[in-house]
Amino acid sequence: MAAPMYDVFNGDADGICALHQLRLSDPCPDSHLVTGVKRDIRLLARLKDCRQCRITVLDISLDRNRTDLIALLKRNNRIVYIDHHFSGEIPPHPNLETHIDPEPQTCTSLIVNQMLEGRYRSWAVVGAFGDNLDEAALKAADPLHLAGKDLDRLRETGILLNYNGYGAALDDLFFPPDKLYQEVRSYSDPLDFHRNSPALRILQKGYQEDLARAESARPVQENASGRIFLLPGEPWARRVAGVFANRLAREKKHLAHALIMPNQDGSLRISVRAPLHHRAGADTLCRQFPTGGGRAAAAGINQLPPGMQKQFMTAFTQQFSTKCSLCSVPIRVPGHPG
Repeated sequence: MAAPMYDVFNGDADGICALHQLRLSDPCPDSHLVTGVKRDIRLLARLKDCRQCRITVLDISLDRNRTDLIALLKRNNRIVYIDHHFSGEIPPHPNLETHIDPEPQTCTSLIVNQMLEGRYRSWAVVGAFGDNLDEAALKAADPLHLAGKDLDRLRETGILLNYNGYGAALDDLFFPPDKLYQEVRSYSDPLDFHRNSPALRILQKGYQEDLARAESARPVQENASGRIFLLPGEPWARRVAGVFANRLAREKKHLAHALIMPNQDGSLRISVRAPLHHRAGADTLCRQFPTGGGRAAAAGINQLPPGMQKQFMTAFTQQFSTKCSLCSVPIRVPGHPG
C-alpha cells in the first residue's frame, strides 16, 4: 500500500505556483492538500497524526514549523521542504530533504523552477511576480521570449493569485487557497488560465474595487526611512493589504513601507516591505515583536499588542535608517526581550 501523501503550501501565489510546477512534473492526484490564508504558516501542526507519510512542504518558514517538523520526522515521515524564508538551523535527518534559499531575489517558485530545470518556467514567473520580485520574474522569463502584453498577463495573474491569499481568515477571501489551486492545476499554461479562468475574472473585479479604496489612504508617518499607513479592520483592507504594500514599495523604491490594521481581538496586524533598492531588514524588524516573521524583503506581525504600536513605529524608522538598513542590525525594542 502506497504511503499517504500530503502537499503543504502557503496559500499565496508563490505557494500555489510552486506546487503547480511540482505536480505538473509529478502528478499526485490523491495527495491531501494542506493550506490556508497567507499568514497561516503553522501548517505542519495539522499533521499530528501522520506516520510513514510522504510530505512536501512549500513556501512556509521551517523556523516557525520546527517543533512540528521534528515531531513528524520522529514518526518516520519522509519530508521534502522547499522554501525561501528564514529557516534557522536545519535539523539533520535522513528523511528530510531541503531546498531552502533565503536570498532576497528568489522565491519558492523560482527554487522549484531550478529543480525542474525550467520545465514549467512560465508558472515560476507568475509566482515571482506575485511575490513582488518583478526583476527576478523578468529575468526568469527571458528564455520564453514573450511579448510585452503576455508578460503583463503573467504579472497580473501573479498579483491576483497573491491578492486572494491575504486575509485574517478564509471568510475574507474570494476562494479558499486549496480551491484556487485546484482551479489553477487544470491549466498547464498560465496564459490559458488568464484567458479562460472564471475565478480570475472574479479576482480582477475584487482587486480593482479593494485597491480603489486603499488608494485613498495617506501615511500616518513619513520620513527618510519610509512610510507607514493605517487601514481599517475591514475584509477589503485585509484582502488588499499585501498587494497594496507591494504597490507602495514600487512607487518609492528607496523607502520602506508598513501597513497597520486592527484585528478583531484588538491586536494589530502589520505588513512590512523593505526598500526595493535594498531588500533587507523586514524580517529582522518583525521578528523582534510577538508573532512576527517573514523574509528579508517582506515580513509581518500577525498580532501586535496595541500598546506596542508606537514602539513598532520607532523601530521601523531605526531599522530602515541608512545605517541600520545596510547592516540589518536588530533594533532593541524597549520592554521586549527580542
